[in-house]
Amino acid sequence: MFPLIFLGYILLEIAVFILVGDAIGVLPTLGLILLSGVVGIGLMRVQGFGMIARMRTEQAAGRVPGREVLHGFMILLAGILLLLPGFVTDILGLLLFIPAVRDGAWNLLKNKLTVVTNVRGFRGRRAPADRVVDLDDEEFHRTEPRASDGKPGSSPWIQHDDDRRD
Repeated sequence: MFPLIFLGYILLEIAVFILVGDAIGVLPTLGLILLSGVVGIGLMRVQGFGMIARMRTEQAAGRVPGREVLHGFMILLAGILLLLPGFVTDILGLLLFIPAVRDGAWNLLKNKLTVVTNVRGFRGRRAPADRVVDLDDEEFHRTEPRASDGKPGSSPWIQHDDDRRD
């Protein structure tokens, strides 16, 4: 069955090449094929980076980014389709770059897919983004902790040279 579908696809691409080449000429047809590859790379880059940012936002909020993972896969597939020579693949690739088309595919597939995530961090929890402090080297400095009596250096967790045992 698959070989027949593949053969049908090849014949359809050849027929579309002939029709487009007859309508606009050979060089413009080849130019369109090259242009679609360049456009595919550009769209895949722009939309791919945006999708990665949305995945990170979903994960930081504690939600499973299932929709974003599927959208990311469809953007990758769209870029590959635009890189393949052929007008039928270009049309399919351009359709996959449209968010409404990807949302329609998500609505069809969301009940059939399972997204498994790997949660990192202490005891399976991640620190919320608003509780993370990012310091540069100039801003960070270490001081000896003070004990409950207020004297520096009397922490039981810090060993001094005279406290070490060989």
